[in-house]
This record gives sequence, structure tokens and C-alpha cells, in this order.
Amino acid sequence: MKDFKQNLHPGIRKHGSEILEHERFKSMKDFKQHGCVSVHDHCLRVAQTSLRINDTLKKLRMNLNERAMVRGALLHDYFLYDWHDKEKRKKLHGFYHPGVALKNAERDFELTKREKNIIKQHMFPLTITKIPTNRESWVVSIADKWCSLVETIRMRKPS
Repeated sequence: MKDFKQNLHPGIRKHGSEILEHERFKSMKDFKQHGCVSVHDHCLRVAQTSLRINDTLKKLRMNLNERAMVRGALLHDYFLYDWHDKEKRKKLHGFYHPGVALKNAERDFELTKREKNIIKQHMFPLTITKIPTNRESWVVSIADKWCSLVETIRMRKPS
């Protein structure tokens, strides 16, 4: 996973170039997500993992909206603050950050309804009332859980 940026799935650049080039998206490199992984890199990993899941689903003849899935994955944690800073973060970050991320993403990008749903619903089942309503939301939510687990367990700061 260390060299994942050199081996990005072509779909990330194809569908996410506008997001990847945006200054606020780039600013997420300054915020840690899990272990020593930045929010920026976490979002790239979630997009990458979502596309890998999608590649498998294509073999099963399940067609997803790849553009919406990539854009939603890149923006799912677009909350733009350090959630580890107890003075600046919102309480119960896990519950509230999808709404903050959606508000920020709507300000900076033109989003489809499906992209908005992906961002808003990615924390299911923690946000029990925000059940994913489409396949892309399910895939991004699952990819987010997987990446979070790997980042938390394998990519810790050295002791």
C-alpha cells in the first residue's frame, strides 16, 4: 500500500481530476486521519479500493456509476479540519462529519444526487438513519471501513 499513489486506478484521474487539483482537497494532506495517514491519502485509498471492488462487480455484470463512486469516495471525508484537535473538532465527529463534508463539497463542486448520497451515507451503520440507498454508496461505505481498519492497524506511527 505504500506506493499506491504511483499505481492509482486510471478511474481516479479520469473521474476525479477536478477534485484532485482543488486547493482545499490538497489541504487535506495537512490533517491526519488514521495512524500516520492523511485525510487526503485516506480518501485516495477509499476511491482506489472502491474501484477494485467495482472491477470485481463488473465481472458479475453489476454496473455501477463509476464517476459518481470515485467523486463520492474522494469527497466522503471532505470535512477540512483536524478531528484529533479536541478544541476545534465537533463533538461526536463520527456522527457529524458526513454532513460537514457534504456541505463543503457542495460549496466547492457541482454534485449529482448520487454523489451527495455517497458522502452523506458513508458512515452507515454508525449513522443508522443514513442507510445507503444505491450500490455506489454501499461500495464506498464498505471500502471506507476496510481502509480505516488497515490504516489503523498497519499504518501506525512508529513507537
